[in-house]
Amino acid sequence: MNRFASTGLLTLCLLSLGIQHANAHSADEHAGHKAPASNTQEHAQVKFANVPLLDQNGKTVRLEQDLVQGKIVVMSFIYTSCTTVCPVVSSIMGKVQKQLGARVGEEVQLVSISIDPQRDDPKRLQDYARTFQRGPGWSWLTGSPQSINETLKGLGSFSGDLKSHQPLILVGDGDSRHWMRYYGFTDPALLAKEVEKLSGLRTHAKHTAIAMEQQP
Repeated sequence: MNRFASTGLLTLCLLSLGIQHANAHSADEHAGHKAPASNTQEHAQVKFANVPLLDQNGKTVRLEQDLVQGKIVVMSFIYTSCTTVCPVVSSIMGKVQKQLGARVGEEVQLVSISIDPQRDDPKRLQDYARTFQRGPGWSWLTGSPQSINETLKGLGSFSGDLKSHQPLILVGDGDSRHWMRYYGFTDPALLAKEVEKLSGLRTHAKHTAIAMEQQP
């Protein structure tokens, strides 16, 4: 059984047992990488660093310009050598992709950013993604340590220490700048609901703009 298949099995166990099980692992390099005691969410202010990043196919991208603008985005922060929290977060993202179906890759973009760019090159991310991703519209990003650090700082996800990085998922509209930050093991249905809300706001704004243009 390869490493990523093993990770998939562990993910199922963690999702079944929840946060307490994830926190019960023996002390190792992931010992401080824990979820908060309860899920929380908050409105977020984000800033996108204009730096080059690499996706899982080795393509150079700029986060805002190439992946965020014009999209509703669900974004997570992981690293492939994490054996506790990150597989759970990635599984949650995979369930969001499944729930949203064909909208991912069209109206919706999923993004996972490695917080360990020194080890997570595109090939490693590509191998890791196979465990969780089903279909297009999900970009896994790495880059130089400097570019990743600038990106994480702008998104409010920089910790400077892998051990203290908490599970975090951002959901937002790249056009309206409305963003929510979700901490902990968030129910995929809640994330999908936020996507639906943002989609509805887009539709309402579009209809309002059309109505105003048609006024004499």
